[in-house]
Amino acid sequence: MTYIPRIVRKTMIDPTTYPLLSKLSEIGRVPGAIRTEARQYRDVHADHRGAAVRYVILDCSGTTMDRYVDAPAIVFVDVFAAFGVAITMQEARQPMGLRKDLHIQRLIQLPSVAAKWAAAHGKDPDQSDVDALFALFVPRQLALLRTGNYAQLLSGVAEVTQQLQARGVKLGVTTGFTRAMLDILLEGARGQGFVPDTSVAGDEVESPRPKPFMVLKNLERLGVYNVANAMRLTVKVDDTISGVGEGAPLCWNVAVSRWGNYVVDSCAHAATLTGEQLEAATLRAKERLVRESVAHYVIDDLRDLPPVLADIDRRLADGDSPWTARG
Repeated sequence: MTYIPRIVRKTMIDPTTYPLLSKLSEIGRVPGAIRTEARQYRDVHADHRGAAVRYVILDCSGTTMDRYVDAPAIVFVDVFAAFGVAITMQEARQPMGLRKDLHIQRLIQLPSVAAKWAAAHGKDPDQSDVDALFALFVPRQLALLRTGNYAQLLSGVAEVTQQLQARGVKLGVTTGFTRAMLDILLEGARGQGFVPDTSVAGDEVESPRPKPFMVLKNLERLGVYNVANAMRLTVKVDDTISGVGEGAPLCWNVAVSRWGNYVVDSCAHAATLTGEQLEAATLRAKERLVRESVAHYVIDDLRDLPPVLADIDRRLADGDSPWTARG
């Protein structure tokens, strides 16, 4: 078959029979006036055209429950100890927010931890060690979540989330936990009044935090069509740097500091501090989130979220967006 150049093909089109084809450019570009009249275009662009927050995506430990993110930190220390490697709570917490297998991978690569592993095992850690650690981590984390009180909601969580849902805001959840772990926490939270509209666990996406796909999976499950419009109306709330950055720069990002990963080693540690010492630790954690995360807002806890959402609504009404916001 002989190839007919585009310019020749266009001259062969009868504009009375094909009035739209005759308006294409030489390379097939559709004029905007035609494209915007298509039904599909109208359907896509009509979806989520509002100027108010529609979705709030929340983290679990340190954000809605599990004060100071004790549950995973305790098990990381325990699992490494089972392999003859004593890590500190500070080391265990450094990669917090990542999916747990990736957390272990990052943790074992820390120079201090890698040196301890080499001393205990006579070799540098590799992926087979990560796999073995994670295989032990899963049942131990599940056991701790089943027997502990780690689903205890933080102050104000039930009240604030119920108020948001009453005004039509949909709530989602993302986490570094697996689905089985998240289900335990959500079941415990349900009886206290926190019932998100959907949730996504770390093992339900190929690329978890800090990439945006758990946020997007929440929106998929909530029936979103126009992702760009919906993300502009979405707020992600988290206490860890990797979690705060989820969805950036497409959605609004809010960091919470008071009960999060960076405050103290554990609840037991917090109990040994004076009020002044604990307040200083809380302020240091908040300072770190301001310095190291992409957060548009850094607040104490969820009780401070309603005025933040009101401010975002004002910014949206003024034509602002997460990716153009400079303050």
